Amino acid sequence: MAADSEDDTVTFRNEGRHAEASASPLAPLPDHRNTSTAWWQELWRRHANITTPLRQRGLECDIEFGLSAYVVHVALPDDSYLIISPPQEPPSSRPPGDPEGWSVTRQHPDDQVLFELVYDSVPATDPHAPARPEVRNGGSAPLLIEAIDKRLSQLGLLPAPPSPTGLPLMSTAPHPRAPEPLGHAGVARTAGALLGPAAGVGGSTTYVYGDAVLALTDRLNGTESYAEAAALLGQILEPTDGLLERVGELLEAAGERAKEAAEDDGFDLGYDLADAAAELRNLVETLHVAEDRMRALTAPPPPHRPAATPARAPRLPLRALPTSGHRR
Repeated sequence: MAADSEDDTVTFRNEGRHAEASASPLAPLPDHRNTSTAWWQELWRRHANITTPLRQRGLECDIEFGLSAYVVHVALPDDSYLIISPPQEPPSSRPPGDPEGWSVTRQHPDDQVLFELVYDSVPATDPHAPARPEVRNGGSAPLLIEAIDKRLSQLGLLPAPPSPTGLPLMSTAPHPRAPEPLGHAGVARTAGALLGPAAGVGGSTTYVYGDAVLALTDRLNGTESYAEAAALLGQILEPTDGLLERVGELLEAAGERAKEAAEDDGFDLGYDLADAAAELRNLVETLHVAEDRMRALTAPPPPHRPAATPARAPRLPLRALPTSGHRR
C-alpha cells in the first residue's frame, strides 16, 4: 500500500532493518497495512515511551483503536495480551500518548475468565469512588512500565532478553538514591570527574550542564576509534539511562510543575513540554541502533600516494659558444 508520507515510511522500515542488522534487543515492529500510513506512524511515535521499553523486554507491541481512543496492544508468550489504554468513557481530551492516566488489563482471546486489571492510574469520574493508589502516578510512563514489569515477572511472562551492549534493561536497572543538591560548582566537579581531565569543565559559566555536554563532544572529536565514539554516543542515545531520556524526564517534570500554576497558560505550557519530551523519545526510538552502527564502522584506507619518480641525472654544463670575429 502506498504510504501517505514517503519519508515516514522509510524511517519506520529502516528502523526494523537496523534492529535486525544490529541484533537489537527490541522485539519486531508491527507488520500490517497501517504501518505504511503517516497517521499510524505518528501514533507509534507518540507512544514510543511505552512501546520501546516493552519491546526491549521482547514483547511485541501494536497501536489499535479502542472504544473511543487508541490503545497499545502487547502480545504475551502465553497467547494472552495486555491492553494499555487511556481514558475511554469519557475519552481523554489530551493528545494521544499523553493522557491523565493509564489502565492496563490482561485478557485472553479464548478464556474470558482470564481478565485482570493490572494497573489503573486513570482518575475516577465518580467523586465518591475510593481513590486508587496508582492515580497519583497520573500518565507517568516509567511507573506504568514498572507495574507491568512486576506483574509479568510474577506470572513468568517477561522474556527480558539481555542487552547486546551490556546495559541493564529498565526493569532490572537499580533505582539510584536521589543525590543531594550539588549546585553549579558540584555539577561541574561531577562532570569533570565523569568525563576525565579533557572535559575542560571549569564552572566559569552558568550553563554547567551544557558545558558538560560540550566537553563530551570535545572528547568524541578526539577519539581514535569508532568503538570509543560509539561508547560516547551511547551516553546520549541509550533508551533507558541516556541523556536524551533524562532530558525527556526533566521536561515532563517541568510540565507537571507548570500545570500546578493558577494561570491557564500553565496547562498549555505543560502540554508543550510533554510534547517536547515525546519528541525526544521519538528521536531515541529512531536512533536506537546508531551506537551499534557507529561501532561497526571502519577507518578509511590511507590515501594512495603515487610512486616516487627516479631522480634525473644532472645536466652537464653547456659548452661556451665561440666568439665572433676574424681569424688571424
